[in-house]
Amino acid sequence: MAASALTAFLTAVGNGAAGEMGKQLLLTTGALTRRTLGREAPFPRTEEARESLAARLHAQMAHDPRQAAEWAALVASVPERTDHLSAGGGLPPAPRDFTNHKAVLRKLRREATRPAAGRPRVALLYGPPGIGTTSVALHLGATLADRFPDGRFYLDLRDGTGDARPDRSVVLLRLLREMGVAPERIPPTEAGRERLYRRLLEGRRALVVLDHVTSHAQVRGLVLSTPDVLLLAVVSGGPFLLEAERVEVSPLPGRHAMRVVRSTAGPEGYDRIKPRVRELLEQCAGNPLALRSWTVGLLHEPGPVTATAPAGPGSTDPLGAAIRQACSGLRPEAARLCRLAALAGLPFVDAELASAAARTTPDEAAGILDEAVEARVVDALGDGRYRFRPRTRRHLADSAAVEYGIPECTAAVRRTVDALLLRVRHAAHAALPQSWRTEPAPQEGTRCHGEAQGVAVLEAELGNVVQAVSLAEEYGLSAAAPRLARTLWPLQLKAGHWDEVLPALRAAVRCVEEYEVDLRAAALLQFQLAHCLGELGLVEEAEVAARAAVASERAAGHLRGEASAVELLGLLNLHTWKYPEAHERFLESEHLYRRIGPEDEGAADVPRALALSQRHQGRALCGVGDLVASQRLLESAVRFFATHGEAYNQARALTDLAETLHEAGQNAEALTTAAEAEQLLPPQAQPHRQILAALRLRCEAAGR
Repeated sequence: MAASALTAFLTAVGNGAAGEMGKQLLLTTGALTRRTLGREAPFPRTEEARESLAARLHAQMAHDPRQAAEWAALVASVPERTDHLSAGGGLPPAPRDFTNHKAVLRKLRREATRPAAGRPRVALLYGPPGIGTTSVALHLGATLADRFPDGRFYLDLRDGTGDARPDRSVVLLRLLREMGVAPERIPPTEAGRERLYRRLLEGRRALVVLDHVTSHAQVRGLVLSTPDVLLLAVVSGGPFLLEAERVEVSPLPGRHAMRVVRSTAGPEGYDRIKPRVRELLEQCAGNPLALRSWTVGLLHEPGPVTATAPAGPGSTDPLGAAIRQACSGLRPEAARLCRLAALAGLPFVDAELASAAARTTPDEAAGILDEAVEARVVDALGDGRYRFRPRTRRHLADSAAVEYGIPECTAAVRRTVDALLLRVRHAAHAALPQSWRTEPAPQEGTRCHGEAQGVAVLEAELGNVVQAVSLAEEYGLSAAAPRLARTLWPLQLKAGHWDEVLPALRAAVRCVEEYEVDLRAAALLQFQLAHCLGELGLVEEAEVAARAAVASERAAGHLRGEASAVELLGLLNLHTWKYPEAHERFLESEHLYRRIGPEDEGAADVPRALALSQRHQGRALCGVGDLVASQRLLESAVRFFATHGEAYNQARALTDLAETLHEAGQNAEALTTAAEAEQLLPPQAQPHRQILAALRLRCEAAGR
């Protein structure tokens, strides 16, 4: 094998170590590396380290054809990525009453259709809030649909984030989901995601629209050299530094602004508001969103609409004026609910959360929210959810402080967060009912029915939870923030979402450490943070958090928690090829589990925990090269899981045993063991079947 091929393989292993198959490949590669070199080798984290390791392996293989053949079999056993680009959900519908902007569209079409000439196709579409940048992007996508047969992908970077904005790693994650990549196939590292994004779009004809981009950092690396892919970055505000065709969306001229007013009001409505149309046009200064908002406000005014004063100069902030006008048209009780519901800055609210903020009933809140939609104060998202536009939310929140005072505003935020906490506590318990890391279901509130519904609710509320945790310092939510973050454990364990939960976990850990919340709560969150960081490949940070969890559990006298945190440290060592250190941690964890007495908390879990510890020790010893001890421990774990009817854990232990047998040169026995493992797997366990298929290829190659 060429050294360059080895480097590429090591890069793919490091970038693709997501999910069960990626982790197993990582361990297998580490064990073969140790056997080839005859000594431990650290996991290569940089390109330079990978090239250095590949060179050493290549030099060793030059003198050992059997080692070369085994490496060739390992590389060949890894199936090539067969991710297929899905057309995704396409773009949202273009606005029905699209007005003017012909010059803007002409510039964008020119960028989309010009000769490639080695230059990437990138456009930066910008303009002040409400000017219609999103409408232009969607209209362009609709009119050029035939030019992009391989897909038109749309990402609104506001969705699910409140006022926060996702970083590039999260943008890539969400783009890959839009492109149809299964969660377990998405690499955990930013570099791996970028490589997959580029590979999926290589040679394609596609449109990628990123809406509400706020910085160059969010789109850096998303620009492609593929000649027929257009990246359109849409900015609600001024442009930023990006090598792109810059296209500004300007205010509508008078006759086109009049067309917006007429289409919004309708013939009868226009006749009614006609006395104030001139004033409206000058106030809105050609801003389409302001025009629509002002028009709706005038239509809802009671009695006849008459001219109030000679029209003056246009507003320097037409959207701000329109927002103030729309909010001032609400009934007092509607204005109060909208102001208080906006304070927490949640990505979305529903009737239940809004009613908690305003201390009213959900039915009353639902009616008010629908009224606010008519007044263009909130947007209806469907499924009973509503979203405040950022500027509208800020105006409502600012006016709430003036109208009701700081104490009432603080109380409203706390009520909103408490209502959210009640909802996600039910969801977390339903998603992971047997785990000691989730709180029991509350007596009050609406229960979730089954694990699937629990996970679905947590996924839907993820953005709200992240935002609510971030409010801890501002609103004194030191008790609620850790409990909110704790509800994310089932989500990160079962559905990933590590990038999205990470900000909440960091904030919650800061909160418990700063406010000296009880040690058990601190340990739970430090463990969650360590697990999340480890899944994202941020191993050094993960080890720091895991050690903090060990210290907190030890200080709290919680043996089960301490053992679990030590075990996590061992797993972090294992997946970075530190096999002796991993084995030491697993032995330490086993010792702690054995100290749990029959009356102690967690006593019922000890036998299973010891079996899992045996499995982990067996994997570490395989990496060290102590194959006899590894086989003995793994066989013991297999017997336990078989006796207790845990088919899936039995299959995992059998797979590890087959790997050890292969390392020992007992390939016939390894094949038999792998076949036994496969028979235990449920139909949906395709990643595990791929692991076994790769193992069979290596065993067959070694047996020739």
